[in-house]
Amino acid sequence: MDKPAKKTLLAACAVLVLAAAAFLLLARDGTPGDTSPEAGFARDMATHHAQAVDMSFVIRDESQAREIRNLAFDIINTQSNQRGMFLGWLEQWGLTQAGDQPPMAWMSGHPHGGSAQAATGAGTMPGMASPQELARLKELKGAEAEVLFLQLMIRHHEGGVEMAEGVLKLSKRDEVVRMAQKIIQGQSGEIKLMTDLLRKRGAEPLPSILK
Repeated sequence: MDKPAKKTLLAACAVLVLAAAAFLLLARDGTPGDTSPEAGFARDMATHHAQAVDMSFVIRDESQAREIRNLAFDIINTQSNQRGMFLGWLEQWGLTQAGDQPPMAWMSGHPHGGSAQAATGAGTMPGMASPQELARLKELKGAEAEVLFLQLMIRHHEGGVEMAEGVLKLSKRDEVVRMAQKIIQGQSGEIKLMTDLLRKRGAEPLPSILK
C-alpha cells in the first residue's frame, strides 16, 4: 500500500474512532444519572403510586358502592402500570430502584410539598398518607371508609400533580415529559370526580396542598 493510501486509511480510521467516541459520550450523557431529576422522579413516584394502589385495594374490598369500586379499580390498574414503567426506566438507565438521595432531593430548591408535610405529618413526599391515616382507613366501614378514602386520595393525587409539575420544570426527556403530562391530566380529572363523590356523601375534601 502506497503512502497516500495509508494516509487516507489512517485518516478514515481516525474519523471512525472519533465518531464512535462521540456517540458513546452522547449516549452516556443523554442517560439520566443517579442523582438526576428524572431518576428521583421515577423512584419517588413509584413509591407514591404504590401507596395509592394499596389504599385502593383497601376500599375496593370494603365498599359496596359501584362508583367507588370502579374508581379504585382504575387507580389500581393505571398506577400499577405507571409504576412498572418508572421501574423499567431505572433499569434501562442502569440505575437501582433505590438511590442514596433522600426522597424529593431531586426537587431541591423548588417547592415540593412543604404544605403537604405540614398537613399530614407524613414526612417527605407531598400528599402521602400517614401510617395513622392508613390504619384508620382499614378500621372504618361503609360510608365512613369511603369518605376517608376519597379525602386521602384527593390529597394524594394533588401530591402527584405537584411532583409531575415539578419534573416538567427540570426535565426535557421525552418519556418523562409525556408521563408527567399524563399524570397531571389524569389525576386532575380524578380529583374533580372524587370531589363530586365526596359532596354526594355530605363531605368536603381536606385542605388543598396545591398552591
